[in-house]
Amino acid sequence: MKALCHREGLLAACQLASVATATRDVKPVLKSLKAIVEPERCTLMATDLEIGIRLEVRSVRVEEPGEAILPTTKLISILREATDEELTIEAGPDTCIVRGQFNEFEMPGEDPAIFPDVPAFAEEKYHEMSAGVLREMIRRTAFATAAEPAKFGATTGVLWELEDGKARLVATDGRRLALTEGLATAHGGHSTKGQAPVVPAKAMSLLERNLQEEDELVQVSLRPNEVLIKTERAMIYSRLVEGRFPDYRRVIPQKASAKIPLTVGPFHTAVKQAAIMTDDKESKRVVFTFAKKKLTLEARGPASGRSHVELPLEYDGKSIEISFDPKYLTEMLRVLDPEAHLTLELEDGGKPALFKNETGDYQYVVVPLVVKE
Repeated sequence: MKALCHREGLLAACQLASVATATRDVKPVLKSLKAIVEPERCTLMATDLEIGIRLEVRSVRVEEPGEAILPTTKLISILREATDEELTIEAGPDTCIVRGQFNEFEMPGEDPAIFPDVPAFAEEKYHEMSAGVLREMIRRTAFATAAEPAKFGATTGVLWELEDGKARLVATDGRRLALTEGLATAHGGHSTKGQAPVVPAKAMSLLERNLQEEDELVQVSLRPNEVLIKTERAMIYSRLVEGRFPDYRRVIPQKASAKIPLTVGPFHTAVKQAAIMTDDKESKRVVFTFAKKKLTLEARGPASGRSHVELPLEYDGKSIEISFDPKYLTEMLRVLDPEAHLTLELEDGGKPALFKNETGDYQYVVVPLVVKE
């Protein structure tokens, strides 16, 4: 294959596709990209056997169609450091050569036939939604996934529920839970009713990075063990997380003795200020005291010192004291509009707290830190 490529466009495409390359030593070829160059288009493929992507590369002039394996790390370094606006890539089973006006880089090649296939999207049953809506839903939930597999369920990914005209995403790590809803259109009777498909966090990150245009339509098809997602430029494939997702409906509090109105921006600022004096060596804790017309936040660390922050409130109910790890609040608050309004629902200082946005399409549950006697 031989093609003349726009350097910046190819760099962006390689960086995006590289999210799906293998980080573990499974097969050496999985750390590379496969390029499929046809007369009318160029496609990059990447996979770690768990997730995969087919990505269209634009601004490519094809001189000789064909297929080739491209070393991901070296190619990205070349594209990042090169000064030419356009570069020629000529590759075969033995070598891969990248040429500019004044530079030339030669790397070993591999047989493209050994690269695993990434399926194409040919589904008749799927849900369709706008990229802007889906991107916002991912931002509001993916941060709450567990970093490592847990004993109590499939929490290293995001649960998808697609029924009729609605999509619901849920994520939890056992200490907090994020749930968001958005509009989606079903085609061919597609539904996840009776299933609990969980898409891995890595696949969610890859998908989010592909959602650039607000009004672009995205098609999502969930099968028993895998998911296929099609955007205008890409097709993303992923296996689902094994295991059972916890029953999130039982986690969401149904009772509240206090409903406290908050504005995201000022509340976020107050939490970050109080958290400055939490101690990194011990469990981080900020004590929140909700009283009439005022919220007081206090933190104390044996080595770091003490903080005391006050925030005016439009609240006239009973006084409630509750402690949180500030990380679990700031990670939620930073994905919301600073001007947005939230309602915090509390029963008492020992039970999970529920945050709801004013439009009703986002809920966030946090388990408080219990003070040991």
